[in-house]
Amino acid sequence: MKYRDREGRDVGVETGQDQFLKHLYGNAFGRAVIRIMIRPWVSRLGGYVLDSFISKIGIRPFVKKNNIDLSMCEKTKFRSYNDFFTRKLREEARIPQGDEKTLISPCDGKLSVYPISDIAGRENTFRIKDTLYTTSSLLRSGKLAKQYEGGMALVFRLTVDDYHRYCYVADGEKSQNYHIRGVFHTVNPVANDVYPIYKENTREYSLLKTKRFKTILMMEVGALMVGRITNYEEAGTVRKGQEKGKFEFGGSTIILLLQKDAAVLDSDLIRNTEEGYETIVKMGERIGTAK
Repeated sequence: MKYRDREGRDVGVETGQDQFLKHLYGNAFGRAVIRIMIRPWVSRLGGYVLDSFISKIGIRPFVKKNNIDLSMCEKTKFRSYNDFFTRKLREEARIPQGDEKTLISPCDGKLSVYPISDIAGRENTFRIKDTLYTTSSLLRSGKLAKQYEGGMALVFRLTVDDYHRYCYVADGEKSQNYHIRGVFHTVNPVANDVYPIYKENTREYSLLKTKRFKTILMMEVGALMVGRITNYEEAGTVRKGQEKGKFEFGGSTIILLLQKDAAVLDSDLIRNTEEGYETIVKMGERIGTAK
């Protein structure tokens, strides 16, 4: 994978996980195995194992391999692997940047940004690598998709070493949660070459009506071995930086849809995406400003 940090340095490396998934999705036998692995019951079974006491044995090797600093966590002893995976950082570890005109990242992850426009005669479309997505297929609502015509789609891909809690990106009034049932492909880009994963995966979204950024759509996408997306609130008033929810074990994705002229994104994010790089961001970090 190709990553850049916010200073513009190339930091991406292809991991063993990337190589394994590339092989798995790249041949007919592997794709046959995938058809079993993506079923919801497999993720539920995986979640049961990772909630068990015995799963603790995997914590120390994972922390060492991925150089995870536990000193910023609220606790450093965990009852299971999932308890470790959903660990909560101390408040000072992810302080929201800027003022009410600053748009922040909802999570730690690898960010790509795409304009929502007409592509190949299809309305409200954005392209991730060689796969076209329409906002109507993503949301399963043509009426709602129309509201984001001419806007931007921000795709935050969380890998297993990222912090898997996420927050609200601005102050506002939140709608109820809308759940779309699906399967659980990995969100690694190699899968996107084979399957339209963001149209097939289980996902949940809500609308955030804001003063500065119009109405932002926030969507959480489950992925391979992520059996649970946990959002805390239903409709109500929320504040920027307030924790919105968490993912359990596995990679996952958060998608923000911005309406036309709702925000000016930082130029490095656009440039990096155009050059084929994902940008490494942290929860609470500035990614744009109100227009």
